[in-house]
Amino acid sequence: MAPPPDEQEFQRWLEQHRSILFKVARTYCRDEDDRQDLLQEMLVQLWQALPRYDPARAAASTWVYRVALNTAISFHRRHAGRRAARVPLPPELPQLPDAEALEREQQLRQLEQFIEELRELDKALMLLYLENKSHADIADILGISVSNVATKVSRIKEQLRQRFARQTA
Repeated sequence: MAPPPDEQEFQRWLEQHRSILFKVARTYCRDEDDRQDLLQEMLVQLWQALPRYDPARAAASTWVYRVALNTAISFHRRHAGRRAARVPLPPELPQLPDAEALEREQQLRQLEQFIEELRELDKALMLLYLENKSHADIADILGISVSNVATKVSRIKEQLRQRFARQTA
């Protein structure tokens, strides 16, 4: 068994990857208190798993995503029914006239609602996809094949197209 990580080194390492933890926590927890609980759980899991991390097998960011997503999925399952999950969308939208802005905001809410309703693995996949991760990176993080990622992304996008078509018809 590897020795426990050095606390200061762990803090430096966390600083490099903190954005990943916050993105995953925001995706799986709408409530701030729940988000803080999840972040704490992620930190514990990372601390405990760090001695087993092998940089030859995965990039640090890939490994952090994997631990964070697995922790979030477990957390979400344990608290199902009490907590709602959502995937935040990028806030950097162009300035639009009021009518267009309202329509765009409604579409974003519909997309968030659709993503909230996905199964945990698909939700994680969409989080990574919306972060512009490559299919190879997504496959590595989620532990599935690249072809499975491509298939899932294609199916989810088709479901989304159909859903928007029904709502605008």
